[in-house]
Amino acid sequence: MEKIQGIIHSTMSTTAGISALKFLNGIGRQRSFGPRILTQFMGKFLHTKQGEHQTMQHVKERLVEHMGVSQGYKPLQMQRSHLLDMLPCSQSELPIRAPSDSFDSAIIPLSSSPSLQEKYITFLGHVRTGRLMEDMDLFAVWVAHKHILNPRQKEGMPTPYVLVTVLVDQINFEDIIPKPDCDIRLSGHVSWVGRSSIEITVWLEQEYIGTWQRLTRATFLMAARDPTGHGPAIVNALEPVTPEEKARYNYGEMNKKRRTAVQRASLLKTGPSAEEQAIIHELFLQTVDPKDTTFHRRILPMHAMWMEEATLTNIVFCHPEDRNLHNKVFGGFLMRQALELSWAAGYLYSKFRPKLCHISDIGFHKPVDVGSLLRLKAFVNYTESNYLQIVCHAEVFDPRTGQHNTTNQFHYTYETPDQVPKLYPKTYDEAMMYLDGRRHFQHVMGLSGK
Repeated sequence: MEKIQGIIHSTMSTTAGISALKFLNGIGRQRSFGPRILTQFMGKFLHTKQGEHQTMQHVKERLVEHMGVSQGYKPLQMQRSHLLDMLPCSQSELPIRAPSDSFDSAIIPLSSSPSLQEKYITFLGHVRTGRLMEDMDLFAVWVAHKHILNPRQKEGMPTPYVLVTVLVDQINFEDIIPKPDCDIRLSGHVSWVGRSSIEITVWLEQEYIGTWQRLTRATFLMAARDPTGHGPAIVNALEPVTPEEKARYNYGEMNKKRRTAVQRASLLKTGPSAEEQAIIHELFLQTVDPKDTTFHRRILPMHAMWMEEATLTNIVFCHPEDRNLHNKVFGGFLMRQALELSWAAGYLYSKFRPKLCHISDIGFHKPVDVGSLLRLKAFVNYTESNYLQIVCHAEVFDPRTGQHNTTNQFHYTYETPDQVPKLYPKTYDEAMMYLDGRRHFQHVMGLSGK
Protein backbone atom coordinates (compact mmCIF):
# COMPACT_ATOMS: atom_id res chain seq x y z
CA MET A 1 0.00 0.00 0.00
CA GLU A 2 2.77 2.44 0.97
CA LYS A 3 4.56 1.80 -2.33
CA ILE A 4 1.46 2.55 -4.39
CA GLN A 5 0.71 5.68 -2.36
CA GLY A 6 4.24 6.84 -3.08
CA ILE A 7 3.64 6.39 -6.79
CA ILE A 8 0.48 8.47 -6.51
CA HIS A 9 2.16 11.40 -4.81
CA SER A 10 5.18 11.38 -7.11
CA THR A 11 3.55 10.90 -10.50
CA MET A 12 -0.06 12.01 -10.49
CA SER A 13 -2.05 15.20 -10.75
CA THR A 14 -3.95 16.42 -7.69
CA THR A 15 -7.38 15.52 -9.02
CA ALA A 16 -6.37 12.08 -10.19
CA GLY A 17 -4.42 11.47 -7.00
CA ILE A 18 -7.46 12.12 -4.85
CA SER A 19 -9.54 9.71 -6.91
CA ALA A 20 -6.78 7.09 -6.74
CA LEU A 21 -6.62 7.32 -2.98
CA LYS A 22 -10.39 6.87 -2.86
CA PHE A 23 -9.96 3.73 -4.97
CA LEU A 24 -7.30 2.41 -2.60
CA ASN A 25 -9.55 3.07 0.39
CA GLY A 26 -12.20 0.96 -1.30
CA ILE A 27 -9.88 -2.02 -1.81
CA GLY A 28 -7.66 -1.41 1.19
CA ARG A 29 -9.43 -4.03 3.24
CA GLN A 30 -7.91 -6.76 1.05
CA ARG A 31 -4.91 -8.47 2.58
CA SER A 32 -2.71 -8.23 -0.49
CA PHE A 33 -2.54 -6.56 -3.86
CA GLY A 34 -2.28 -9.17 -6.56
CA PRO A 35 -1.46 -8.52 -10.21
CA ARG A 36 -5.13 -8.11 -11.09
CA ILE A 37 -5.67 -5.34 -8.52
CA LEU A 38 -2.43 -3.60 -9.46
CA THR A 39 -3.32 -3.71 -13.16
CA GLN A 40 -6.78 -2.33 -12.43
CA PHE A 41 -5.27 0.45 -10.33
CA MET A 42 -2.58 1.39 -12.85
CA GLY A 43 -4.94 1.42 -15.80
CA LYS A 44 -7.58 3.41 -13.95
CA PHE A 45 -5.61 6.17 -12.29
CA LEU A 46 -2.02 6.61 -13.43
CA HIS A 47 -2.61 9.44 -15.88
CA THR A 48 0.84 10.98 -16.00
CA LYS A 49 2.20 8.65 -18.69
CA GLN A 50 -1.09 7.73 -20.37
CA GLY A 51 -4.33 9.28 -19.14
CA GLU A 52 -3.04 12.76 -18.44
CA HIS A 53 -1.48 12.83 -21.91
CA GLN A 54 -4.77 11.65 -23.34
CA THR A 55 -6.00 14.54 -25.44
CA MET A 56 -9.51 15.52 -26.42
CA GLN A 57 -8.73 14.19 -29.89
CA HIS A 58 -8.10 10.78 -28.32
CA VAL A 59 -11.44 11.03 -26.50
CA LYS A 60 -13.21 11.71 -29.81
CA GLU A 61 -11.52 8.74 -31.45
CA ARG A 62 -12.38 6.43 -28.57
CA LEU A 63 -16.01 7.54 -28.67
CA VAL A 64 -16.20 6.81 -32.39
CA GLU A 65 -14.81 3.32 -31.76
CA HIS A 66 -17.06 2.76 -28.74
CA MET A 67 -20.17 3.73 -30.69
CA GLY A 68 -19.15 1.71 -33.75
CA VAL A 69 -19.61 4.72 -36.02
CA SER A 70 -17.94 4.75 -39.43
CA GLN A 71 -15.87 7.73 -40.49
CA GLY A 72 -17.30 10.22 -42.95
CA TYR A 73 -20.72 11.82 -43.23
CA LYS A 74 -23.59 9.77 -44.63
CA PRO A 75 -27.05 11.34 -44.92
CA LEU A 76 -28.67 7.96 -44.23
CA GLN A 77 -27.78 6.74 -40.75
CA MET A 78 -26.74 3.14 -40.11
CA GLN A 79 -29.45 1.01 -38.49
CA ARG A 80 -28.82 0.11 -34.83
CA SER A 81 -32.05 -1.75 -33.99
CA HIS A 82 -30.15 -5.06 -33.90
CA LEU A 83 -28.49 -3.83 -30.67
CA LEU A 84 -31.79 -3.65 -28.78
CA ASP A 85 -31.38 -7.18 -27.41
CA MET A 86 -28.27 -6.10 -25.52
CA LEU A 87 -30.15 -3.65 -23.32
CA PRO A 88 -31.04 -4.76 -19.77
CA CYS A 89 -34.66 -5.09 -18.71
CA SER A 90 -34.04 -3.87 -15.14
CA GLN A 91 -31.36 -2.03 -13.19
CA SER A 92 -30.75 -5.13 -11.06
CA GLU A 93 -29.15 -6.82 -14.11
CA LEU A 94 -26.37 -4.24 -14.11
CA PRO A 95 -23.50 -4.07 -11.62
CA ILE A 96 -23.51 -1.14 -9.22
CA ARG A 97 -20.82 1.40 -10.06
CA ALA A 98 -18.80 3.85 -7.98
CA PRO A 99 -17.95 7.43 -9.03
CA SER A 100 -14.28 6.42 -9.35
CA ASP A 101 -15.20 3.90 -12.09
CA SER A 102 -16.03 6.71 -14.49
CA PHE A 103 -13.28 9.16 -13.53
CA ASP A 104 -11.09 10.31 -16.40
CA SER A 105 -9.14 13.31 -17.62
CA ALA A 106 -8.03 14.72 -20.96
CA ILE A 107 -5.78 17.52 -22.13
CA ILE A 108 -6.28 20.29 -24.69
CA PRO A 109 -2.57 20.65 -25.63
CA LEU A 110 -2.50 24.37 -26.38
CA SER A 111 1.13 24.74 -25.31
CA SER A 112 2.42 22.43 -28.05
CA SER A 113 -0.09 22.94 -30.88
CA PRO A 114 -0.09 26.23 -32.83
CA SER A 115 -3.05 25.02 -34.90
CA LEU A 116 -5.12 24.52 -31.73
CA GLN A 117 -4.07 27.96 -30.49
CA GLU A 118 -5.48 29.46 -33.71
CA LYS A 119 -8.75 27.61 -33.12
CA TYR A 120 -9.15 28.63 -29.47
CA ILE A 121 -7.77 32.17 -29.31
CA THR A 122 -10.05 35.23 -29.19
CA PHE A 123 -9.32 38.60 -30.77
CA LEU A 124 -8.44 39.80 -27.24
CA GLY A 125 -5.78 37.10 -26.85
CA HIS A 126 -7.84 34.95 -24.45
CA VAL A 127 -9.43 31.52 -24.91
CA ARG A 128 -12.85 31.17 -26.54
CA THR A 129 -15.22 29.97 -23.81
CA GLY A 130 -17.55 28.59 -26.47
CA ARG A 131 -14.83 26.19 -27.65
CA LEU A 132 -14.34 25.00 -24.08
CA MET A 133 -18.09 24.38 -23.73
CA GLU A 134 -17.91 22.15 -26.82
CA ASP A 135 -15.08 20.14 -25.25
CA MET A 136 -16.83 19.86 -21.88
CA ASP A 137 -19.99 18.52 -23.51
CA LEU A 138 -18.08 15.90 -25.48
CA PHE A 139 -16.01 14.91 -22.44
CA ALA A 140 -19.17 14.54 -20.32
CA VAL A 141 -20.57 12.08 -22.89
CA TRP A 142 -17.36 10.05 -22.69
CA VAL A 143 -17.45 9.95 -18.88
CA ALA A 144 -21.10 8.83 -18.94
CA HIS A 145 -20.20 5.99 -21.32
CA LYS A 146 -17.41 4.92 -18.95
CA HIS A 147 -19.96 4.62 -16.16
CA ILE A 148 -22.07 2.11 -18.10
CA LEU A 149 -21.01 -1.52 -17.65
CA ASN A 150 -23.40 -3.86 -19.44
CA PRO A 151 -22.86 -7.65 -19.06
CA ARG A 152 -25.13 -8.23 -22.05
CA GLN A 153 -22.87 -6.33 -24.42
CA LYS A 154 -20.94 -8.76 -26.55
CA GLU A 155 -17.22 -8.36 -27.05
CA GLY A 156 -16.37 -6.45 -30.20
CA MET A 157 -19.89 -5.04 -30.55
CA PRO A 158 -20.65 -1.29 -30.33
CA THR A 159 -22.51 0.00 -27.32
CA PRO A 160 -26.31 -0.15 -27.59
CA TYR A 161 -26.63 3.10 -25.63
CA VAL A 162 -27.26 6.51 -27.15
CA LEU A 163 -26.49 9.37 -24.75
CA VAL A 164 -27.95 12.82 -25.32
CA THR A 165 -27.43 16.02 -23.36
CA VAL A 166 -30.63 17.07 -21.58
CA LEU A 167 -29.36 20.13 -19.77
CA VAL A 168 -26.30 21.86 -18.40
CA ASP A 169 -26.73 23.14 -14.87
CA GLN A 170 -25.17 26.16 -13.22
CA ILE A 171 -21.62 26.97 -14.33
CA ASN A 172 -19.68 29.58 -12.35
CA PHE A 173 -16.46 31.01 -13.73
CA GLU A 174 -13.40 31.95 -11.70
CA ASP A 175 -11.63 35.30 -12.12
CA ILE A 176 -8.73 33.59 -13.92
CA ILE A 177 -8.57 34.47 -17.62
CA PRO A 178 -7.53 31.38 -19.66
CA LYS A 179 -4.36 31.77 -21.72
CA PRO A 180 -4.19 30.52 -25.32
CA ASP A 181 -0.72 28.97 -24.99
CA CYS A 182 -1.10 26.88 -21.81
CA ASP A 183 -2.56 23.37 -21.61
CA ILE A 184 -6.13 22.96 -20.37
CA ARG A 185 -7.25 19.84 -18.54
CA LEU A 186 -10.76 18.42 -18.33
CA SER A 187 -11.51 15.90 -15.60
CA GLY A 188 -14.73 14.50 -14.24
CA HIS A 189 -16.84 11.60 -13.07
CA VAL A 190 -20.46 10.54 -12.73
CA SER A 191 -21.91 12.14 -9.58
CA TRP A 192 -25.59 11.09 -9.67
CA VAL A 193 -27.68 8.50 -11.51
CA GLY A 194 -31.40 7.91 -11.97
CA ARG A 195 -33.00 5.04 -13.84
CA SER A 196 -32.02 6.27 -17.31
CA SER A 197 -30.37 9.60 -16.52
CA ILE A 198 -26.75 10.32 -15.62
CA GLU A 199 -25.34 13.47 -14.03
CA ILE A 200 -21.67 14.21 -14.70
CA THR A 201 -19.50 16.73 -12.90
CA VAL A 202 -16.72 18.18 -15.08
CA TRP A 203 -13.82 20.35 -13.93
CA LEU A 204 -11.82 22.64 -16.18
CA GLU A 205 -8.28 23.64 -15.18
CA GLN A 206 -5.32 25.31 -16.85
CA GLU A 207 -1.66 24.69 -16.19
CA TYR A 208 0.27 27.85 -15.40
CA ILE A 209 3.86 27.93 -14.10
CA GLY A 210 3.70 24.28 -13.10
CA THR A 211 0.40 24.36 -11.22
CA TRP A 212 -3.18 23.60 -12.26
CA GLN A 213 -5.59 26.49 -11.71
CA ARG A 214 -9.32 25.87 -11.69
CA LEU A 215 -11.32 27.71 -14.34
CA THR A 216 -14.82 26.35 -13.73
CA ARG A 217 -16.95 23.37 -12.82
CA ALA A 218 -20.05 22.25 -14.72
CA THR A 219 -22.82 19.73 -14.22
CA PHE A 220 -24.19 17.91 -17.27
CA LEU A 221 -27.36 15.81 -17.25
CA MET A 222 -27.45 13.05 -19.87
CA ALA A 223 -30.36 10.86 -20.90
CA ALA A 224 -29.66 7.28 -21.96
CA ARG A 225 -31.71 6.18 -24.97
CA ASP A 226 -32.06 2.87 -26.77
CA PRO A 227 -30.13 2.24 -30.04
CA THR A 228 -32.99 3.70 -32.12
CA GLY A 229 -33.21 6.80 -29.94
CA HIS A 230 -36.94 6.29 -29.38
CA GLY A 231 -37.07 5.07 -25.77
CA PRO A 232 -35.18 5.24 -22.46
CA ALA A 233 -32.38 2.80 -21.64
CA ILE A 234 -31.64 1.62 -18.10
CA VAL A 235 -28.17 2.44 -16.74
CA ASN A 236 -26.07 1.21 -13.82
CA ALA A 237 -26.97 2.45 -10.36
CA LEU A 238 -24.38 4.58 -8.55
CA GLU A 239 -23.13 3.92 -5.03
CA PRO A 240 -21.04 6.76 -3.59
CA VAL A 241 -18.36 5.64 -1.17
CA THR A 242 -16.50 8.61 0.31
CA PRO A 243 -18.12 11.54 2.18
CA GLU A 244 -17.28 13.80 -0.77
CA GLU A 245 -18.98 11.43 -3.23
CA LYS A 246 -22.02 11.14 -0.98
CA ALA A 247 -22.25 14.93 -0.73
CA ARG A 248 -22.14 15.23 -4.54
CA TYR A 249 -24.79 12.54 -4.88
CA ASN A 250 -27.05 14.40 -2.44
CA TYR A 251 -26.40 17.58 -4.41
CA GLY A 252 -27.61 15.74 -7.52
CA GLU A 253 -30.81 14.81 -5.68
CA MET A 254 -31.25 18.46 -4.71
CA ASN A 255 -30.73 19.52 -8.32
CA LYS A 256 -33.47 17.14 -9.43
CA LYS A 257 -35.91 18.55 -6.87
CA ARG A 258 -34.99 22.13 -7.77
CA ARG A 259 -35.58 21.49 -11.47
CA THR A 260 -39.01 20.03 -10.66
CA ALA A 261 -39.86 23.06 -8.49
CA VAL A 262 -38.68 25.51 -11.17
CA GLN A 263 -40.79 23.78 -13.84
CA ARG A 264 -43.81 23.84 -11.54
CA ALA A 265 -43.37 27.59 -10.84
CA SER A 266 -42.69 28.50 -14.48
CA LEU A 267 -44.37 31.68 -15.67
CA LEU A 268 -45.70 29.63 -18.57
CA LYS A 269 -47.77 27.63 -16.03
CA THR A 270 -48.48 29.96 -13.11
CA GLY A 271 -48.84 33.71 -12.72
CA PRO A 272 -46.20 35.95 -11.15
CA SER A 273 -46.13 36.43 -7.39
CA ALA A 274 -47.52 39.55 -5.69
CA GLU A 275 -43.98 40.92 -5.35
CA GLU A 276 -43.28 40.36 -9.06
CA GLN A 277 -46.57 41.98 -10.06
CA ALA A 278 -45.63 45.04 -8.03
CA ILE A 279 -42.23 45.21 -9.76
CA ILE A 280 -43.81 45.14 -13.22
CA HIS A 281 -46.39 47.77 -12.28
CA GLU A 282 -43.67 50.05 -10.92
CA LEU A 283 -41.69 49.69 -14.17
CA PHE A 284 -44.84 50.59 -16.07
CA LEU A 285 -45.44 53.72 -13.96
CA GLN A 286 -41.86 54.85 -14.57
CA THR A 287 -42.53 54.90 -18.32
CA VAL A 288 -45.96 56.57 -18.33
CA ASP A 289 -46.26 60.26 -19.25
CA PRO A 290 -47.59 61.94 -16.07
CA LYS A 291 -49.13 64.70 -18.20
CA ASP A 292 -51.26 62.24 -20.15
CA THR A 293 -54.35 60.58 -18.68
CA THR A 294 -54.22 57.57 -21.02
CA PHE A 295 -52.11 54.42 -20.87
CA HIS A 296 -50.87 54.64 -24.44
CA ARG A 297 -48.12 57.23 -24.29
CA ARG A 298 -44.91 55.70 -22.98
CA ILE A 299 -41.72 57.64 -22.25
CA LEU A 300 -38.34 55.98 -21.86
CA PRO A 301 -36.45 57.27 -18.78
CA MET A 302 -32.87 58.51 -19.00
CA HIS A 303 -30.09 55.90 -19.27
CA ALA A 304 -32.55 53.16 -20.19
CA MET A 305 -33.53 50.95 -23.12
CA TRP A 306 -36.68 49.18 -24.26
CA MET A 307 -36.42 45.40 -24.16
CA GLU A 308 -37.59 45.15 -27.78
CA GLU A 309 -34.40 46.97 -28.83
CA ALA A 310 -32.06 44.82 -26.71
CA THR A 311 -31.95 41.84 -29.06
CA LEU A 312 -29.54 40.31 -31.54
CA THR A 313 -30.30 37.59 -34.08
CA ASN A 314 -28.12 35.21 -36.08
CA ILE A 315 -28.95 32.57 -38.68
CA VAL A 316 -26.74 29.46 -38.72
CA PHE A 317 -26.76 26.76 -41.38
CA CYS A 318 -25.95 23.43 -39.74
CA HIS A 319 -23.30 21.60 -41.78
CA PRO A 320 -22.19 17.95 -41.42
CA GLU A 321 -19.01 19.04 -39.61
CA ASP A 322 -21.24 20.27 -36.77
CA ARG A 323 -22.82 16.84 -36.17
CA ASN A 324 -22.43 14.42 -33.28
CA LEU A 325 -22.09 10.64 -33.51
CA HIS A 326 -25.83 10.25 -34.08
CA ASN A 327 -26.01 12.52 -37.16
CA LYS A 328 -27.66 15.30 -35.15
CA VAL A 329 -26.16 18.72 -34.56
CA PHE A 330 -23.66 18.54 -31.70
CA GLY A 331 -24.95 20.16 -28.49
CA GLY A 332 -21.57 21.75 -27.83
CA PHE A 333 -21.74 23.52 -31.20
CA LEU A 334 -25.12 25.01 -30.22
CA MET A 335 -23.70 26.12 -26.87
CA ARG A 336 -20.77 27.85 -28.57
CA GLN A 337 -22.96 29.66 -31.09
CA ALA A 338 -25.40 30.82 -28.40
CA LEU A 339 -22.67 31.95 -26.00
CA GLU A 340 -20.85 34.02 -28.58
CA LEU A 341 -24.11 35.63 -29.73
CA SER A 342 -25.07 36.46 -26.13
CA TRP A 343 -21.65 38.07 -25.58
CA ALA A 344 -22.13 40.23 -28.65
CA ALA A 345 -25.63 41.22 -27.47
CA GLY A 346 -24.21 42.21 -24.08
CA TYR A 347 -21.44 44.20 -25.78
CA LEU A 348 -23.91 46.14 -27.90
CA TYR A 349 -26.20 46.83 -24.96
CA SER A 350 -23.63 47.91 -22.38
CA LYS A 351 -20.96 49.37 -24.69
CA PHE A 352 -18.45 47.37 -22.62
CA ARG A 353 -16.84 44.00 -23.29
CA PRO A 354 -18.82 41.99 -20.74
CA LYS A 355 -17.29 39.33 -18.51
CA LEU A 356 -19.13 36.00 -18.36
CA CYS A 357 -19.90 35.11 -14.73
CA HIS A 358 -22.49 32.33 -14.86
CA ILE A 359 -24.19 29.95 -17.26
CA SER A 360 -27.39 28.43 -15.91
CA ASP A 361 -30.12 26.07 -17.06
CA ILE A 362 -29.11 25.27 -20.62
CA GLY A 363 -31.99 23.15 -21.88
CA PHE A 364 -31.98 20.79 -24.87
CA HIS A 365 -35.64 20.27 -25.78
CA LYS A 366 -35.45 18.83 -29.29
CA PRO A 367 -32.67 17.49 -31.52
CA VAL A 368 -31.47 19.61 -34.43
CA ASP A 369 -30.97 17.86 -37.77
CA VAL A 370 -27.96 18.39 -40.01
CA GLY A 371 -29.03 20.76 -42.78
CA SER A 372 -31.34 22.75 -40.50
CA LEU A 373 -31.60 26.50 -40.74
CA LEU A 374 -31.11 27.55 -37.13
CA ARG A 375 -32.18 30.96 -35.88
CA LEU A 376 -30.49 32.12 -32.67
CA LYS A 377 -31.97 35.12 -30.91
CA ALA A 378 -30.41 36.71 -27.83
CA PHE A 379 -32.43 38.98 -25.52
CA VAL A 380 -31.19 41.10 -22.66
CA ASN A 381 -34.01 40.21 -20.27
CA TYR A 382 -32.86 41.70 -16.97
CA THR A 383 -30.35 44.27 -15.71
CA GLU A 384 -29.23 45.29 -12.26
CA SER A 385 -26.40 47.64 -11.42
CA ASN A 386 -23.48 46.48 -13.63
CA TYR A 387 -24.94 43.04 -14.42
CA LEU A 388 -26.74 41.76 -17.52
CA GLN A 389 -28.95 38.69 -17.69
CA ILE A 390 -29.23 37.38 -21.25
CA VAL A 391 -31.36 34.55 -22.62
CA CYS A 392 -30.75 33.00 -26.02
CA HIS A 393 -33.33 30.91 -27.87
CA ALA A 394 -32.40 28.47 -30.63
CA GLU A 395 -35.13 27.79 -33.17
CA VAL A 396 -35.22 25.54 -36.22
CA PHE A 397 -36.67 27.79 -38.90
CA ASP A 398 -38.50 26.63 -42.03
CA PRO A 399 -38.29 29.45 -44.61
CA ARG A 400 -40.97 27.82 -46.81
CA THR A 401 -43.69 27.76 -44.18
CA GLY A 402 -42.38 30.43 -41.81
CA GLN A 403 -42.78 28.00 -38.90
CA HIS A 404 -40.18 27.63 -36.19
CA ASN A 405 -39.68 25.24 -33.29
CA THR A 406 -37.67 26.15 -30.21
CA THR A 407 -35.02 23.51 -29.62
CA ASN A 408 -32.78 25.07 -26.97
CA GLN A 409 -32.69 27.79 -24.34
CA PHE A 410 -29.56 29.29 -22.79
CA HIS A 411 -29.22 31.65 -19.81
CA TYR A 412 -26.12 33.79 -19.17
CA THR A 413 -25.07 36.31 -16.53
CA TYR A 414 -22.52 38.97 -17.50
CA GLU A 415 -20.71 41.66 -15.53
CA THR A 416 -19.47 45.02 -16.86
CA PRO A 417 -17.04 47.60 -15.40
CA ASP A 418 -19.80 50.23 -14.99
CA GLN A 419 -23.55 50.46 -14.49
CA VAL A 420 -25.58 49.41 -17.51
CA PRO A 421 -28.76 51.06 -18.88
CA LYS A 422 -31.93 49.99 -17.09
CA LEU A 423 -34.16 47.65 -19.07
CA TYR A 424 -37.89 48.31 -19.54
CA PRO A 425 -40.44 45.88 -20.97
CA LYS A 426 -43.34 47.24 -23.02
CA THR A 427 -45.62 44.25 -23.48
CA TYR A 428 -46.90 41.51 -21.20
CA ASP A 429 -44.74 38.80 -22.79
CA GLU A 430 -41.68 41.04 -22.35
CA ALA A 431 -42.67 41.57 -18.71
CA MET A 432 -42.73 37.79 -18.21
CA MET A 433 -39.30 37.49 -19.84
CA TYR A 434 -38.07 40.23 -17.49
CA LEU A 435 -39.33 38.35 -14.44
CA ASP A 436 -37.84 35.09 -15.72
CA GLY A 437 -34.49 36.82 -16.17
CA ARG A 438 -34.77 38.26 -12.66
CA ARG A 439 -35.42 34.78 -11.23
CA HIS A 440 -32.34 33.35 -12.96
CA PHE A 441 -30.19 36.28 -11.84
CA GLN A 442 -31.30 36.01 -8.23
CA HIS A 443 -30.66 32.27 -8.21
CA VAL A 444 -27.12 32.34 -9.62
CA MET A 445 -26.16 35.32 -7.45
CA GLY A 446 -27.52 33.62 -4.32
CA LEU A 447 -30.15 36.31 -3.72
CA SER A 448 -33.29 34.21 -3.89
CA GLY A 449 -32.77 32.46 -0.55
CA LYS A 450 -33.70 29.12 -2.19
